[in-house]
Amino acid sequence: MADHAEHGHAGHVHNESDAIAHGTAPAPVEDKVLAVVFASPVASYLLRYGPDVGYRTILVEPDADRRHGWADSFEHVDQIDAAAASTTDVVVTDHHREELGVQLRDALAAGARWVGIMGNPRVEPPHVAALTELGVPASEISKVHRPIGVNIGSRTPAEIAISTIAGLIADRNGKPGGFTFSA
Repeated sequence: MADHAEHGHAGHVHNESDAIAHGTAPAPVEDKVLAVVFASPVASYLLRYGPDVGYRTILVEPDADRRHGWADSFEHVDQIDAAAASTTDVVVTDHHREELGVQLRDALAAGARWVGIMGNPRVEPPHVAALTELGVPASEISKVHRPIGVNIGSRTPAEIAISTIAGLIADRNGKPGGFTFSA
């Protein structure tokens, strides 16, 4: 009789993805960092869910008063340049903060793999003006993703976090996101 780890229930041979999904093979280890900028309700879910999909999570919160209570739960830094690298995905969870431009500028300058900011796509993006004012070239500003996440109609902080993480996974895997249909 065939070993269950090698064959599916209908006798189909599992590929590597199947083996990982069924727990018969370890998931590949990657140096993935999710830098979540600004303490917010969405940030708490991103920080909570990120490790489940292989991220080391970091809260980037320059305001010590807003960081109060978070520092004990999550690794944190004050500035993005200390956290960003080519394996880091940066998600800004509050587009109304005074420090927005500086945090995005530093993430871009540090060479983060992916930089995105939450926001309504029907409203003028505040990060463009903030980065322009800091002298960031338009070619760099265009690297900031907005909106972020997979369009699932998210309304709650948890749904927004799930959508965002799904979008990051799709981007890392070179996929558009969404359902796959086979003929």
